Amino acid sequence: MVFKRLLGSLGVGGPSVDTVLKPGAVRPGGTLRGQVNLQGGSTDVNVEHITLELVARVEAEHDGGEREGYVAFDRFIVGGGFRLGEGQQHSEPFAITLPWETPITELYGQHLGIVLGVRTELAVAGAKDKGDLDALSIAPLPVQEAILEAFGQLGFGFKTADLELGHIGGTGQQLPFYQEVELAVSPEYAHALSEIEVTFLAHRDEMEVVLEADKRGGHFSSGHDAVTRFRVACDGAEDQDWNTIVDGWVRQMVEHRASYGHGDAYGHDFHGHSHGHGSGSHGHGGHHRSGPGVGTAVAAGAAGLAVGVVGGMVAAEVVDEVGDFFEGEEEAEEE
Repeated sequence: MVFKRLLGSLGVGGPSVDTVLKPGAVRPGGTLRGQVNLQGGSTDVNVEHITLELVARVEAEHDGGEREGYVAFDRFIVGGGFRLGEGQQHSEPFAITLPWETPITELYGQHLGIVLGVRTELAVAGAKDKGDLDALSIAPLPVQEAILEAFGQLGFGFKTADLELGHIGGTGQQLPFYQEVELAVSPEYAHALSEIEVTFLAHRDEMEVVLEADKRGGHFSSGHDAVTRFRVACDGAEDQDWNTIVDGWVRQMVEHRASYGHGDAYGHDFHGHSHGHGSGSHGHGGHHRSGPGVGTAVAAGAAGLAVGVVGGMVAAEVVDEVGDFFEGEEEAEEE
């Protein structure tokens, strides 16, 4: 999505900006390329800087329940220090490196309902205007795709994906939020678990895989969550038997379910996303179960987690949701 509009806070007759991203999805840690096109207004202006800001729509808990808002998670100055003449056109190409923890927005070409964007800020003579906002598409790293594919091969199904404001204690998380991919449990483990949420915290050479299992409650006990993490290498995903590895992770969670909720760590187990139970917890509010999401179905089996569309409606709903978000941001800025 690319649109152009007058930079209102810079006054009538000010320059306009149109940021064009190179088509196609980018991977976490990859290079996002494009160019910022400026069109001079009715007077000459000095452009102090052109800044790109990465933003994400996240969910946050508060006393009244849940709310959604957008959070900026990185900024890049890509140009500036020049004079833009009246009516003059100027293009500023850019190539910026995305954070390794950048959430994935699509899987097998199907949008997951995660909303990321690139906002362009132009500073002219001391005045700033965030004048362009473009949707950002992020494809999974090979190791992320391989792990999700393995879950699908094992009979797990995609339910929702969202971004949660907060920090996962005991991890090397860098961004102020984390992504959860919620999976329906395969029939083999349905007796012990009701769902599994997967979080990827990627770094240059390795990735933390955080699994949260919602344990089914019995007649004399209520259900509760258990969180486990594993470290894997980012390279060489094609050389691993991920079906066996992922099945081992799940079996470990099930076999040690008696220790869930009692603070008894096993392997790489830790408890609590945002309550300070792990070193590095920032206490950004409690963790909660994923709310209603895209409702996308996932075809398990040979296609793994290849996303299917329920009744032909899901894809259109996702596109509308993403479009509505960016349109809403534009309208909020103009008010």
